[in-house]
Order: sequence, then C-alpha cells, then structure tokens
Amino acid sequence: MWGGPLVMAMLTVIGLLSALLGDGFWDSLSAVALGIPVLACAWFGWRRRWR
Repeated sequence: MWGGPLVMAMLTVIGLLSALLGDGFWDSLSAVALGIPVLACAWFGWRRRWR
C-alpha cells in the first residue's frame, strides 16, 4: 500500500536534488525524475475521469 507513494516521493527528492546540485546530465535526470510522478498522476486522473 505504501510502495507507490514512497517511489513517487523518492523520485521527487532525487529530481529536486539533482536539479540543485548539477548541470548537464543532472538536469536530464531531474527532468525525468520529476516528470514520472507528474505523468503517473495525469494517467490515473485521466483514467478516473472517464470511468
């Protein structure tokens, strides 16, 4: 039950720290790490709306 929220929290922390601490590769890592929770929320929100 807590697996999903913990993964989302860890991805968010990794994304925010990598955005603050580096450039180049770190910017790409932060975009991906912060984009995954956003896409997951959009996916589940979209699915729930159409049910």
